[in-house]
Amino acid sequence: MASDRFLLVQLADIGDLVLTTPAMAALREAHPQAKIDLFASTHALPCLPDGLVDTIIPFVGGKNASRAFFTTANLPSLRQLRRQKYDVVVFFHHFTRRAGVLKFWLIAKASGARRIIGLQNENVRFLTDAIADRGFGAKHQAQYWLDLVAMLGAGNAARPAQVRREAFECESLSDSDAPKVVIHPGSGGYSRARRWLPERFTALAQMLKQTYDAQIILVGTRNDDGPAVAQDLKEDNVNLVGKTTLPQLADVISRADLFIGADSGVMHIAAATGTPVVSIFGPTNSAAWEPWTANAKYILLRSGVECSPCSYVGHQIGAREGCAARTCMKLVTVDQVGQAARDMLGNHPMASDISSVDSPAPDISQRIDILGIHVNAITYDDWLQQIDNWIRSESSAQHVCTVNPEFIMIAMGDPIFLNILNRAALCVPDGVGLIWASRRLGRPLAERVTGSDGVPLIARHAAERGWKIFFLGAAEGVAKKAACILQSRYPRLQVVGTYGGSPAEAEEDEIVELINASSADILFVAYGAPNQDKWIARNLPRLRVSMAMGVGGSFDFIAGIVQRAPNWMQKHGLEWLYRLLRQPWRLRRMMRLPRFVIAVLWQSIR
Repeated sequence: MASDRFLLVQLADIGDLVLTTPAMAALREAHPQAKIDLFASTHALPCLPDGLVDTIIPFVGGKNASRAFFTTANLPSLRQLRRQKYDVVVFFHHFTRRAGVLKFWLIAKASGARRIIGLQNENVRFLTDAIADRGFGAKHQAQYWLDLVAMLGAGNAARPAQVRREAFECESLSDSDAPKVVIHPGSGGYSRARRWLPERFTALAQMLKQTYDAQIILVGTRNDDGPAVAQDLKEDNVNLVGKTTLPQLADVISRADLFIGADSGVMHIAAATGTPVVSIFGPTNSAAWEPWTANAKYILLRSGVECSPCSYVGHQIGAREGCAARTCMKLVTVDQVGQAARDMLGNHPMASDISSVDSPAPDISQRIDILGIHVNAITYDDWLQQIDNWIRSESSAQHVCTVNPEFIMIAMGDPIFLNILNRAALCVPDGVGLIWASRRLGRPLAERVTGSDGVPLIARHAAERGWKIFFLGAAEGVAKKAACILQSRYPRLQVVGTYGGSPAEAEEDEIVELINASSADILFVAYGAPNQDKWIARNLPRLRVSMAMGVGGSFDFIAGIVQRAPNWMQKHGLEWLYRLLRQPWRLRRMMRLPRFVIAVLWQSIR
């Protein structure tokens, strides 16, 4: 089935597409060589991460998707479907209305697929393969879709949803130790009945400000109730309503300590980022659409009135707009939501003192072989959680390598370095070349995880969680300058030592003694590759830290000694070109990149 052509159909809104990404990821993993296309709403598509599908066919929707389907705006997409001639079409929908069934039948016909997969109920007769539709809430929507792709050989075990993230710079977002709380006072345009009262969001924000000195961040569109809440709060908030794209919104939420909102696509984006969530449900079916999370916690609040839920129950859409009274939402009080927030943030007015159950350890066992080097399929969130687990468990020192194409080419000619990389606790994919290589080899990595971004990110979390850091290496005074800059950004950051030194064997004993005496949890080593990782590997058994990591030129970037590439070049993977233009002497080193490309192409052919 490797050569099959799959068409995935998800025409609903943002939250529905987010909840389909676990199934997409499972299908891609099971069929890495297949062509997988997606027919989805243009409104939701910006939140889709790269790598899950090959081609996107846009659906121009509206509040009534069935009517929108028959407009001229969607004719080009239908023509594109006919040209592709798919083997399999998978419908991630409940066939609840007969008008909708006609729409999906036409899509199936246009696709030319010989296998048509979906949820079977009494309204649909054209499916060739199906699982029983037991109704909304019989299982979570994400699990329904995982069970569908299992019919194509994919695994149906629960896995996290994914969203695209794009860095959002905002000077108003402070680096203080106070918790950041993102509030979404809305529900999207599909149903206003799901909204909690705006004056209650205002009161909740004021409570969190008073109790925690929390930074309140308002998000959503201008059609939500964010403008009203922002007006009531005066200047005492960060108002990002209508100012972010969906990927930027995901980035903002991922940096927060808590998200609070009603049932909406934004809530599902928050859950997918791993941020703790407090969600408020009223007329909609929480069993079908509660937050779908992997490691993050969430609290779901319902008033418990007998008539709730009244929409999406059984096989019926029901009262999509609820009732005029909307008592189910009104009976959820500010005190209840405030208590849920306190349960998430803890009783101390600083988020770093959260008292909670440990999150499950992330799965760091998945590795991808790139030219004989095992690179971990890991995200920033996984990495931070793993560091936390190592420190909490007081584990022996763990070695983390930030691997890029240059590392791999060095290791191919240096067996000691190769063994170090393959024996390290983690090899994170630092380099756009590794993302390209993983896709070429049919096992796409989730995201690029760089040391240059990782050091400040780890420092921020260290300030919040009390981790102690030692800075080792770089030129004279650079480590100290970098540490001071990070401490100015994160005042509670504990830097317990800085030292230049060298990777020379004669200095090892003194440096190890200095590090161990500092009681550091994390050691950053900036001796350059491969020297920094060889130094760590040699001294790992006697280092009393939880994590030791080579950071290359990160200290120079932080200290401003070397200017980093502009954001747009970082985004497009062109940092190597920027450094080459500023440092032409690197040309000889850069010749490893075309050698890497040729080697990966050869591995993929083999």
